[in-house]
Amino acid sequence: MASLWERFLDWLRSLFFKKEMELSLIGLQNAGKTSLVNVIATGAFHEDMIPTVGFNMRKVTRGAVTIKLWDLGGQPRFRSMWERYCRGVQAVVYVVDSADHEALEHARAELHDLLARPSLATIPLLVLGNKNDMPGALSTIDLIDRLDLKALRDREVCVYSISCKSQNNIDITLDWLTKHAKS
Repeated sequence: MASLWERFLDWLRSLFFKKEMELSLIGLQNAGKTSLVNVIATGAFHEDMIPTVGFNMRKVTRGAVTIKLWDLGGQPRFRSMWERYCRGVQAVVYVVDSADHEALEHARAELHDLLARPSLATIPLLVLGNKNDMPGALSTIDLIDRLDLKALRDREVCVYSISCKSQNNIDITLDWLTKHAKS
């Protein structure tokens, strides 16, 4: 009963209050950033994604929230652009391939290097361990440990284990994002 009432109130609020959010999706190549954008935007996963060259921008509306997503290329030559596109966003979403154990140390180093920059201080961080449907994918606790996320201070950090392919935990990811949108 309360859920129906809450949905009614949310619908009523959506008629009068619109929220917007701008965020940057970053991470090493092949982590699943563009797949995540497509799943959020269309609800569909495609096996044959083409790697992002440079960046793509996409706007997605979910209820009363419009999310402007900056999908940034993860190849080494594009990582110098990450800081520029992360300034002033409501959240940085860092996507890692949780089944690629060899890339995790490099992913950790890139993340900590980026977040050490003063222009990004206090911006909330959402870490998504993608590909949790793959054998050997790390759990959320293992990702926190391997990416040394407990060392990040003075910033909100949230971690989810997701799968773009099976759309596992995409709903809680969207809930987190919409809660961080501004009016």
